[in-house]
Amino acid sequence: MKSEQDRIRTVTVDDEPLARDAIRLRLQDEPDIEVVGEAATGREAVALIGEALPDLVFLDVQMPGMDGFEVLDRVASTWLPIVVFVTAHDRYAIKAFETHALDYLLKPFTRDRFRAALQRARTAFASAGDSSAHRGIVTLLNDRSRSPADEAQGYLVRFAVKHHRGMRLVRVRDVDYIEACGNYAEIHAGDRTHLVRMTMQELEQRLDPSMFVRIQRSTIVQIDRIRDILSAHHGDFDLSLHDGTVLRLSRNYRNRLQR
Repeated sequence: MKSEQDRIRTVTVDDEPLARDAIRLRLQDEPDIEVVGEAATGREAVALIGEALPDLVFLDVQMPGMDGFEVLDRVASTWLPIVVFVTAHDRYAIKAFETHALDYLLKPFTRDRFRAALQRARTAFASAGDSSAHRGIVTLLNDRSRSPADEAQGYLVRFAVKHHRGMRLVRVRDVDYIEACGNYAEIHAGDRTHLVRMTMQELEQRLDPSMFVRIQRSTIVQIDRIRDILSAHHGDFDLSLHDGTVLRLSRNYRNRLQR
């Protein structure tokens, strides 16, 4: 008997009752699976995932009103589960899944195909706190959200950050500033702070320079968050952000901000 901590908390999202029944029946004999809810619409799915924080979601792509991709986009800033997509024959969706190495079930699916997808989900669950387990989902959502400039330059759209036993995504546009923290970078977004394993040099290259500027060796700030630039007694300058945070602007980086 699996302990509660080791069980994979699972949600099924599909607008077809027969499809939900088929998945539920295949999961009922799996001792490491705990079904914590079902949803028939995208709106129901967003509410359920946000409340239950499931480890695994079987997610129908084609639903009226809000499709599966939109559901993920809505919940990703709160909780990013492991996802097995469920779809009828949809060339666009299948191409997206295969491009990003994402698992999917094509209706009607066989018992063996379902077991293979579930086993891959188990493998991902074992490393769910590692961003690599969610890399395909993150890339898919980023590709869907990129502006033409982002697409051309490969600028970051979201950061994948650890959250409890899993991950959440932080939109780049919600970041106030970033500070170096050893081998990591500390992302400040509103009243939350997150760590990502990236260097300041890598961040400076991957962030849109029309939005972000490096103000010293250890700090990058979103330009729109700056309220005032003040001379300081130490010879450098102080940047005052809209939330009251004060950051030091090094003389060596002042020209970058002026540009």
